[in-house]
Amino acid sequence: MGARREGRRVDVGRILTYVVLVAGALVATVPFLLTVSWSLMNLSEATGQAILPRTPQWSNYARAWKEANFSLYFFNSVKLGSITLAGQLVFCTLAAYAFARMEFPGKEFIYTLLLATLMLPGAVTWIPNFITVTWLGRITPIQWMDSWPAQTIPFMAGAFGILILRQFFQQIPQELWDAARIDGAGHLRYLLQVVLPISRAPMMTIVIFGFNTAWNSLAWPILVTTSPKWRPISYGLLAFLDEAGAQTQLRMAGSVITLLPILLLYLLVQKQFIEGIAHSGLKG
Repeated sequence: MGARREGRRVDVGRILTYVVLVAGALVATVPFLLTVSWSLMNLSEATGQAILPRTPQWSNYARAWKEANFSLYFFNSVKLGSITLAGQLVFCTLAAYAFARMEFPGKEFIYTLLLATLMLPGAVTWIPNFITVTWLGRITPIQWMDSWPAQTIPFMAGAFGILILRQFFQQIPQELWDAARIDGAGHLRYLLQVVLPISRAPMMTIVIFGFNTAWNSLAWPILVTTSPKWRPISYGLLAFLDEAGAQTQLRMAGSVITLLPILLLYLLVQKQFIEGIAHSGLKG
């Protein structure tokens, strides 16, 4: 009898777990599915009570692409996200390796300050960063404002990326470093030939988080740009919403276009992304 009761408790617990997971999945996916559905409607359906389009209007995506110079903003975000991501992979990797495998004065204190920056709202850093890029624009021949440097360089060494990689680097067996030293390798060679080849999972985590942050940025690009030349897709979507007026179906089509690159990137690196979180020491 006791075994049966225990089995029933386990079954009830498992059912409740599945119910919670399904409910969470619905909360996360239903808004996206409705957005896709509305993007395929005509104007009367999108402004009415319809949930599914009678005849999908695939032309909405072509119209949305042409509205508000959407193509310019889209490719701007691709370029800005790629530049930012390349910088993060380089600088976060070097900083994380130094904190994880090297000894230098003030290491723990500096790392503690770095972690403290994770608690700061992004808006707090806007004014210091704005002053910095303005000053750099005056003393260097590089055009910082209204160009790509102001939107990429200040974000090439994020504390979160350093934390993820440091946690992984610390788990690498010391025996690998000892063997590399016997072979005559220094820190740079050890990093390039030993550490990076086995760090694909956390690197993909940096890719998805870094690109997603760069792709969704809005307030900072508006602050450091004065023309559409280098403004990202988030600004394009904002302008598109204003210019499209009551064209709800075009608004939804523009939103879907904005989401597609992030979804595609996640699908490509999903396995490594989950492994990176699991091995970073951040799991619950």
